[in-house]
Amino acid sequence: MSKNPSKGRTASRNKKRFFKRVPSASVHPAGRLPVGQPYLFEGMGYHPSIIPRPEHCISRKDIDKEALKVLYGLKNNGYIAYLVGGSVRDLLLGKRPKDFDVGTNAKPEELRKIFRRSRIIGRRFKLVHVYFRGGKIIEVSTFRHLGEHNGPEADNEGAGDNQIFGSPQEDAFRRDITINGLFYNIADFSIIDYIGGMADLKQGVVRAIGDDPERKCMRDPVRMMRAVRHAARTGFGIEADTWEAILIHSDKIRLCSVPRVRDEWVKDLRSAHSRPWAELMLESGLFASVFSGYVPALECRQGDFVKNLLLGLLEHLDRVVSNGAGVSESFMLAVLVYPRLHVTPEWQELRNERIRWPTCEVRSLVEEILSPYDLRRSVRDITVKILASQWSIPVCLSKGNWPKRVWSKPTFNESVMLYDFVQEALGLPVIGPDPHLAQTPKPLSKPRSKKRRRSKTGGSAVT
Repeated sequence: MSKNPSKGRTASRNKKRFFKRVPSASVHPAGRLPVGQPYLFEGMGYHPSIIPRPEHCISRKDIDKEALKVLYGLKNNGYIAYLVGGSVRDLLLGKRPKDFDVGTNAKPEELRKIFRRSRIIGRRFKLVHVYFRGGKIIEVSTFRHLGEHNGPEADNEGAGDNQIFGSPQEDAFRRDITINGLFYNIADFSIIDYIGGMADLKQGVVRAIGDDPERKCMRDPVRMMRAVRHAARTGFGIEADTWEAILIHSDKIRLCSVPRVRDEWVKDLRSAHSRPWAELMLESGLFASVFSGYVPALECRQGDFVKNLLLGLLEHLDRVVSNGAGVSESFMLAVLVYPRLHVTPEWQELRNERIRWPTCEVRSLVEEILSPYDLRRSVRDITVKILASQWSIPVCLSKGNWPKRVWSKPTFNESVMLYDFVQEALGLPVIGPDPHLAQTPKPLSKPRSKKRRRSKTGGSAVT
């Protein structure tokens, strides 16, 4: 069968429409870039380690096609195009990255001219989101300067592009830990390592970038949480100086934006590595600083019990998440909060012999524990309902009866799951999913016989 040449030309034209070539005199044309791009490192006083393609395991077949389109779109227009951040780390570890981020020397306005379906976002530092069919987004960032200037603040202070954007080396040193500072160069498929990330990756070490981890933690305390996160997810050890800096400055996390800290720990609950994350958070002192409402329970005589119950519940949560079962953010919050509630006298006073949902009392307790974090109202309400339902389940079990008003609630399945998590963590028997389907059905009542009445004439009539 003959091929259709017009179809091939159409596909080629559609492919070219994704980006357009923009002349750029500020950089070398991509077709004439020397192998390894040595001109990028001239005059920097520091030469990175270049790991050629035969010496690492990253292949283009492991990179999303959308990310490759962006990388080649930049390269073909004469710009530097690197795969950056956690995606390089995960590929080197043999994992599938969740996101593929791109770094370049092209300015946001230049990126908008290259990629038709894109948008500039961000206030502190402008990024570009490139959009694809199916909702796929590739985030592209311009290499950042090592100074303090950022986005609108820089504009207000009269800072120009030279004080906002920088070189690949400066961008690498701005990052948090060494294993997140590796670049994959699409020009020659090499790994560019300015900060010793490859050595730490091979040795299994999480290390803050630079010679002064304390200064790194002071400038952005959220980096401490990220170091703990990556140690928990990879199973790596935290380098001694970095760990010491976290121990000294763990309380500084309270200086960060509350919504920013909240977003960080919510990510860790979803990660399927929440138990090792919680262990490191507790050991470093970050847990008490992030969740100040937990401190009274951790410092009371039942503190060890609270820690063990928390770790046990998070272990069950990790198992469910890693198996691909969908759990809501509300359920994860209920798992996080429950160990603190379990030893609270006000919680025990809610015990009752009849079916009831003490939602108002539970809401007050939850808000006290999770203060100062603001949660979406819908998430908070569902969390409260899951926790309040814990008192109705044992009542139904003791009576052997599950009324419809209990099992028809939208939160019933997650309430039973949390109940089983707690039972299993305490070494008690679980009830399993859908316990109401296993209850003995009530016997059908016998139909009433129709009464007979006497007629006025003395006979009988059926009514």
